[in-house]
Amino acid sequence: MSFVELSHTADVRIHVRAPTLDLLFSESFEALMQTIFGKDRRGGHSKEIRIAAADTETLLMDFLSESLFICEVEGLVFTGASVVTDGKSLTAVLDGEPFDRSRHAGGTEVKGISYSGLAITRDENDYMLDILFDV
Repeated sequence: MSFVELSHTADVRIHVRAPTLDLLFSESFEALMQTIFGKDRRGGHSKEIRIAAADTETLLMDFLSESLFICEVEGLVFTGASVVTDGKSLTAVLDGEPFDRSRHAGGTEVKGISYSGLAITRDENDYMLDILFDV
């Protein structure tokens, strides 16, 4: 796992690190799902989404926001996402299952994804970002 929760006074702040942009998006998605639903999540139900945006940060925000919307509207809980992105568009296959209150109700409700302080950076080895989930 290449994300960690950082201290924040009101929201959930996550630091994500990955060797590729595809994996940075996938790990950010995993962090969101784990925050909301905990670790007891299974696959078996696939959903494909395609998104385009003007820049990489907006693309990430739109991807996570769309994923959150799908969870809420379709009652799905995802265990992972296979993401292919060029930084301006993406295709993601989300793998999950229907929401089960006995296994998925132990997390923290996320109301949205915050633009506050969001910046994707890169060093010689990895892409990195800090992201806030509004709770």
